[in-house]
Amino acid sequence: MTRARVEAAAADRADREPAGPEPVPHGRVGSWLATMDPGYFAAVMATGIVGISARQAGRPLIAETLLWLTGVLFVVLLAAYLARAVRFPRRFASSLKNPSTAVAYFTLVAGTNVLGSALLPNGPWVLVLVLGIAAAVLWTILTYGLLCSVVLAGNRPLLRDINGLWLVWVVGTQSVSVLATGLAHRLPWPGADRALGVAGLLAWSVGIVLYVVLVVIIFLRLLLIETTAAEMGPAYWILMGATAISVLAAAGILALGRAAPVPLLPEMRSFIVGFAVVLWAFGTWFIPMLVLFGLWRYLVRHYPWTYDPKLWSAVFPLGMYAVASTVLGREIGFGFLTALAAGWVWIGIAAWCALVVLMLAAVVEGLRRPRATR
Repeated sequence: MTRARVEAAAADRADREPAGPEPVPHGRVGSWLATMDPGYFAAVMATGIVGISARQAGRPLIAETLLWLTGVLFVVLLAAYLARAVRFPRRFASSLKNPSTAVAYFTLVAGTNVLGSALLPNGPWVLVLVLGIAAAVLWTILTYGLLCSVVLAGNRPLLRDINGLWLVWVVGTQSVSVLATGLAHRLPWPGADRALGVAGLLAWSVGIVLYVVLVVIIFLRLLLIETTAAEMGPAYWILMGATAISVLAAAGILALGRAAPVPLLPEMRSFIVGFAVVLWAFGTWFIPMLVLFGLWRYLVRHYPWTYDPKLWSAVFPLGMYAVASTVLGREIGFGFLTALAAGWVWIGIAAWCALVVLMLAAVVEGLRRPRATR
């Protein structure tokens, strides 16, 4: 009788335990959806911001081409995310439960806002407003969901698991600020510019606090724990991207303050200018270190030069650095920044083109590879 009770209890526990992830299908599309990187929306971020930098540099053809590609990528990847959630719900839920992969979904927030920012000059403000609202709602859900998962549900990451990818949280937060201040002067309603100006200022402030907290943790991880070649990936470039978009958000607040009175801004203006310069300097200082990380990974540790969706996270900071340098340089009257950005924009374009070539080569290789017969 005792043995029967033990077996019954074990069977009951097995029934209550969640099932494992769905098996990977044999088909190419199905297998891609099943194993899809949660941060793939970084491709939207990278394409959109490189297009914006090209527009600032006076290259309308490149800018328009990349804008269209950004829109296509947005639709395709959004459909893929939804299809994965429906077709592979356990895999999708598992990626949300694990904080180290859940933070990657902030690329959805940032990608949506980057598309909205790219549409701002000539696109309908209603569409941009819808994108901004959707991104803000998603940011709220992901932010409090992530905090509850870590603090209340006990899904705490190890220090080793906290890398540059976590700064996508900051990127998503600051993208809300960038679109809010950019959209403020486009809305026809009285007081909208003041309301969005305050929203942008508050979002920037939250992003700055998150940035400081996460950068301290990430530097502790780098200094105290050995890093392998696989771990020293493009995610650390997001540190530069988070810095640059924080600078851009600050410059956007300053620009809006010149066009319309924004509550709280007069008292904070000096702080915003000073902190923006500090952030720009820190991000610029870190660029050589990122280059050394890459040389160590590929030339010393001989990590393979193959396509990885995470590489889009390295292209985005290059484009964002050019955009942020241009806008901040104009706002504070520092011509060196705008001159630097005029050349840097081509680095972002070159990196984007190189990654597209790698991606197409990977697609061709995948199509040539025979399907598994298992």
